[in-house]
Amino acid sequence: AGAGVRVLPASPPRCSSRCSDASSDGRLFGFAARHRVCLLDVGAAAPAFYGELIGHTDRISGFAFCHCPGQSGLCASSSDDGSVKIWDTEALAPVGEYSLHQNAISALHWSPLVKDLIVSGDEKGIIVCYWHNRSDSQQFFPEPRTIFCLTCSPHHENLVAIGYKDGMVVIIDISRKREVLHRLRGHDDEIHCLAWCPVPGEERLPAWQDELQEEGKVPNGELTHDTTTKKGCYLASGSKDQTIRIWSCTRGRSVMTLKLPPTKRRGGAVDPAVKERIWLTVHWPSGRSTEIVSSCFGGELLLWDLTQSGKRKWTLLGSSEGQNHSRIVFNLCSVKRQDKELLFSISMDRDVKCWDLSTLDCSWTMPSLGGFVYSLAFSPVDTGCLAIGVGDSMIRVWNTLSMNNIYDVKTFWQSIKSKVTALSWHPTKEGCLAFGTDDGKVGIFDTFSSSAKNKPPQISSTYHKKTVYTLAWGPPTPPLSSGGEGEQPSVTLYSCAGEGIVFQHNPWKLNGEANDINKVIRDTNSIKHKLPARTEISWKPDGKLLALGNEDGSIEIFQAPELKLLCTIQQHHKLINAIRWHHEHGSQPELSYLIASGSINATIYVHNLKSVVESTSESPLTITEPFRTLAGHTAKITSLSWSPHHEGRLVSACYDGTAQVWDVMKEEPLCNYRGHQGRLLSVQWSPVDSDSVYTGADDFSVHKWHISKQEHTRPPQGKKSIELEKKRSIQPKVKTKKKKKPIGKSPAKQDLSDAINGDESAKEMLLEENGVSDHEGEKEAQEAELPDKVSVTVSKDTSTSAYDYSSFSLPKPFVTQKATPVKKDPPKEKPAPDASLKKRKPRSILPFSTFMDHRSKDELHQDCLRLATCLKTKDNNEDVSPDLKDRIHLGLFTDRASLHKMIDVEGKHHLENGHPELFQQLMLWKGDMKGVLQAAAERGELTDQLVAISPMVGYQAWVWTVEAFVKQLCFQEQYVKAASHLLSIHKVCEAVELLKVNHFYREAIVIAKARLRPEDPILRDLYTSWAALLEKDGHYSMAAKCYLGASSPYDAVKVLAKKGDVTSLKTAAELALISGEEKLSATLSFRCAQDLLLSRNWVGAQEVLQQHKTLFGQRLVFCLNELLCKCLSERNPCDRKSPVPPCYHSWELNREASFFEMVIEVWQNVLGMDTTEQATCAWEQLRSIEHPPSTSNTHPKQVLFHISHDLTLAALSYQTATWDEAVKSILGAVTRSYDASSFTLMQEICSIILPEGCDNLRHKLDSTNSQSMNACRSLEGFMAYGLLYDLWWNAPKDSLVLQKAVLDPVLCPSEQTALEKSYISGQSSSEETPDQTAVEVDENLCNTTEVCRCETESDSRTSSVDLVDSQSKLNGCEVLLSEEIAALQNTQRDIAEVQQILADMIHQHQQQRNNLQENTNGSTQESNLQQNSETESDKPCSDSNQMNCKDEVKEPITLPELTKQLLKAKQKLAEFPDNLKVFPFPDVLECCLVLLHIGSQCPPELHEQALDLLRKHGSANTYKKAGRRFLT
Repeated sequence: AGAGVRVLPASPPRCSSRCSDASSDGRLFGFAARHRVCLLDVGAAAPAFYGELIGHTDRISGFAFCHCPGQSGLCASSSDDGSVKIWDTEALAPVGEYSLHQNAISALHWSPLVKDLIVSGDEKGIIVCYWHNRSDSQQFFPEPRTIFCLTCSPHHENLVAIGYKDGMVVIIDISRKREVLHRLRGHDDEIHCLAWCPVPGEERLPAWQDELQEEGKVPNGELTHDTTTKKGCYLASGSKDQTIRIWSCTRGRSVMTLKLPPTKRRGGAVDPAVKERIWLTVHWPSGRSTEIVSSCFGGELLLWDLTQSGKRKWTLLGSSEGQNHSRIVFNLCSVKRQDKELLFSISMDRDVKCWDLSTLDCSWTMPSLGGFVYSLAFSPVDTGCLAIGVGDSMIRVWNTLSMNNIYDVKTFWQSIKSKVTALSWHPTKEGCLAFGTDDGKVGIFDTFSSSAKNKPPQISSTYHKKTVYTLAWGPPTPPLSSGGEGEQPSVTLYSCAGEGIVFQHNPWKLNGEANDINKVIRDTNSIKHKLPARTEISWKPDGKLLALGNEDGSIEIFQAPELKLLCTIQQHHKLINAIRWHHEHGSQPELSYLIASGSINATIYVHNLKSVVESTSESPLTITEPFRTLAGHTAKITSLSWSPHHEGRLVSACYDGTAQVWDVMKEEPLCNYRGHQGRLLSVQWSPVDSDSVYTGADDFSVHKWHISKQEHTRPPQGKKSIELEKKRSIQPKVKTKKKKKPIGKSPAKQDLSDAINGDESAKEMLLEENGVSDHEGEKEAQEAELPDKVSVTVSKDTSTSAYDYSSFSLPKPFVTQKATPVKKDPPKEKPAPDASLKKRKPRSILPFSTFMDHRSKDELHQDCLRLATCLKTKDNNEDVSPDLKDRIHLGLFTDRASLHKMIDVEGKHHLENGHPELFQQLMLWKGDMKGVLQAAAERGELTDQLVAISPMVGYQAWVWTVEAFVKQLCFQEQYVKAASHLLSIHKVCEAVELLKVNHFYREAIVIAKARLRPEDPILRDLYTSWAALLEKDGHYSMAAKCYLGASSPYDAVKVLAKKGDVTSLKTAAELALISGEEKLSATLSFRCAQDLLLSRNWVGAQEVLQQHKTLFGQRLVFCLNELLCKCLSERNPCDRKSPVPPCYHSWELNREASFFEMVIEVWQNVLGMDTTEQATCAWEQLRSIEHPPSTSNTHPKQVLFHISHDLTLAALSYQTATWDEAVKSILGAVTRSYDASSFTLMQEICSIILPEGCDNLRHKLDSTNSQSMNACRSLEGFMAYGLLYDLWWNAPKDSLVLQKAVLDPVLCPSEQTALEKSYISGQSSSEETPDQTAVEVDENLCNTTEVCRCETESDSRTSSVDLVDSQSKLNGCEVLLSEEIAALQNTQRDIAEVQQILADMIHQHQQQRNNLQENTNGSTQESNLQQNSETESDKPCSDSNQMNCKDEVKEPITLPELTKQLLKAKQKLAEFPDNLKVFPFPDVLECCLVLLHIGSQCPPELHEQALDLLRKHGSANTYKKAGRRFLT
């Protein structure tokens, strides 16, 4: 640092546990200040600036000296740039550096016992120990928490105490593997500071209560009786929870807690919002084990006496007013002197204080600055009083002449709340200081009065819109000067700010309106043209002349008080930053007419205005030649100051980082000061010392330096300047503070790219302390002139370049220059070139004119001349439209006709480039819309915007346009939008029709319902058409809603039932019921119940049926069906598990009674059928229902249901005792199961219904009624038929053996298949097989037990008993061998056979016709026949059978012959009595065959009878074959 430099340094960081320290020899005190460390020499009574440690590139977070003997010159600093640097303070240079942390470093300490050990901790909890002599390091990770502070023990070299953000304190031993010795728990918020007791040992002091008993706590951590901690040592901790705790290291627990007292604040300047904020730092002064210093609320410091019992005793440091800090204190450290101990404190109020611990008084205060130094001003009244305007929203007033305290600084902060960018002292009134701020505020402080510290300033009620650049006191000008004498102030305050306006404020009435002086200037000089934006203002010290600096680089000189313009200086061509008049009090009075000015250009010009002032010319002069030129700086000039001690000596401050002293008359550079670490913003020559200059910079500091002690004479040139630039661009990259609480300001942003040539487009916006952003800087244009402006907009707005200029013949470079920013766009897939051109939006609606106005300078000059000429001729001759020739774009500046021409040209260009929308907009501006609408409609290019604008042409035109647009939209398939537009012209029906035709039914209905009368037929039509469509697509429920909407519930029910599943049917039935369609509802409910029955859900079925009285009969059927199924499943428990378990009712059943009685009982109890009338009624109901006869293909559950129907009729007849009907119904059920080829089912039903046989029933019948007798005979026949098979299959063992060979396939137990299968497949080796019907069994009850039962029958039964028993049963079968029935059946068979042959012939004939391409040889016929013969239900063919069939076919039978046969057979049939034909009967011949098969068991007379019948009637092929072996 330069010798004798006096510095107001940058402020230390906030909220850092150790960012300042004093060297052990007591000579230096250092504290972190942004990216640097500021060192003060504190060896004398007053502090002096020693130097700075420069090298970090980010905020410094920690700083510590080495306290080992002989190394007091070494220190270490940690920074947010991730590094720790080790420094030598003698050389002010780094001697080492390491970056071992991955995270932000939050704490740092140099071990007081190990001379080369530095310990640091980071935000993630990692601790690094680094021995710099051997560059060795070790890492520890005791806790995964954020470290706030750490301190190495002064007594045990391996112990380190660490404080964490959550209140935990940990003591680790860095020499051990398991490092944690103690975890000290007690605090519940951030640990701000840890201090070891400077005296080892833990002798108990009288006042120290054992807090273990007090609080009943258990010790924390594990107790270790390690030799190192035997002696022990106390540790103090300060926490955000407002307590200080003293911990015992041997016991690992707290022995004392000190609570901060609520001290009475004595006039501290804190705004109420800050009250809550606290930082509790502690310091244990060396050699005193019983006293601790701590910070408190606000900024007080307390000295605690640990020996005092009861209320903890504390003493406040700083007895007199204003000694204390005004904000919270962050760091404390002390230094031992021969006679006394000094304590240093740094605080949020940006002061560094030194305290004498023996007297507890403040020895000195060193202020520091927390922002850029924008402005310096020496008071003209109170000599040596320097006002400093700083970016930390405070003004410092420094009494530089104070003898007893060289840093005698007062701070003013009330009501400022923004960066202080301009200052000016009142020329005569003491302590009257005007200030201006970054946010446009202007105010006046009284710095002199004794209570000034708390007195807020007066604020002008007129604010500027932008940053205040300059303030100046000067004589009043109109309207203020016009008042009478004594009523007005002698001087008024002028302020100039970033929006380019100068206000005149009345200091007596700041709350009044300020005046814009441009108004007076216009009036006095009758100026019509636009006035330039003002950027600088300076009054000549005698108050007679005013100089205004402008954004365009001109300087205008006005004469007071009317502000008559005397001359304009056209020298600089960039924004003016500084203007200074030479002082009055020299030996050469003509020098007072010198005016120095500096701008964004680096050259300083000095002009002599003596001749101008003395000239008598009426009109203002223009000066273009400077009196002197001072060249040498390489960046913009920010401030100038004339020396009050010399004549023609000037000092300038510049962005190149230096201040330069000039001899103006000789144009010679005298001396260059390079001590700042940033760009200079302000400069003042000391008013008392001709060798001293004060400068302020963006490095947050003010330097006072001596001209005579500088080594450089001129500003750094070339490379040097660039290096400086680099250095600076590294330096202010302030990151936002990650740690600690942000103070609610935005992170800093900054751009230094322009620092060398200073072409910025606005006053500097730079960063501020700790990364809080700060508008820096001096005057600069809001926008530089056009080229800059263009480049700025181009780079910001990518769309600017999107207009396709290539359609005009442009100079190539122009295109490329404009189009470059496009590259910034993210790459898109490139469409075909023309498509891309079409899609590109032009930036301007008048691109041609815009382009013409951006041509070369010569062309533009020509434009101006042409325009002037045209306008001149126009003035002379009103009627003639000016002739612009090819310069159509000048129509903008002439008459309407020319403008129309220009619009037409622009419009043509738009159309050619595919931008009809822009052409249309132009036409709208021109007022010619009708043509546009018609053209757009013809081309199908109407848009919403055009339609919206069309009413301006008239109602008819609007309606016509909308209709055209609707057609266009339909063509583009935007039907809904089209309908909306139709509605806008009240064409509701058309809109609805349009939507309907295009199947937008939902939308159409909304419109129709909202706009039409409810009875309008259109609505019903919409519903039905939509329903039809939905039904077609299978959306039944939606269709049903439509039908309901159209109020035709019947259709709704029908469509719902269409799906046919249970839920749909149920819903449809309920819907029908609601709509009053009783009959339909009953039908659907019955269908639904039948479906439920198929899934074996009887409970559900009954629920559905019970809604309808008409279905009462069906409920009986379902009830019987349930009971029947229950019986059947009990009798034959099926092996197969059904996927859906049956859902039975839990009725109580009377198992003793017969089946019918059981059923009737349930009917009566559950369904409430008590009277015979009800029974008769139900019988009538059911009787009317006819079920089709069953076949072998009918579903078993269906068969069962039909059987249940028959049995229900039987049960009802049983109840009403109409036995004749009962017999018929039972027979119906039995024959139905026989027809369905379900033999087992037939047997089961017989045994369930008539367990005792038919005798009981026969007795009850009316014997005169031949029909019922016949029915009874049939029933007996079927029962005997079942019995016959039973006997045959279950023949006794011995008789079985004989049959084995013959009936192999039937009886082989290994064949688990149902019998029917072996027959159908025609693989049976047996020739004698009974008729197929006899052995088919229902798949539902299929059970091969019958087949194999013979195997399992017990041998104990003697065969003789068996034989007798079975013979008596066989005698019962006699009823089967009825000759007349055999004859009848034979005839029926003949008829069937002839009919079959006829059918075959027809079938064959068709096939021959269909398959002409196939050869019609025998093979086809064979296969056909085979199919036919196999599909016949009652004639299975075995192999030989098929042979026969083929033989027969080969002898052709003629059609007449067949008809003859048929007729004969039919006549024969008619001869049989009718009563035989009414009821079915088992096949007599089949029974004969079975009897013959039974063989030995069969009574001989039956045997004979059977043979007879076979011989007589067994003419059919089947029987011939089957009976062959019995008859031969």
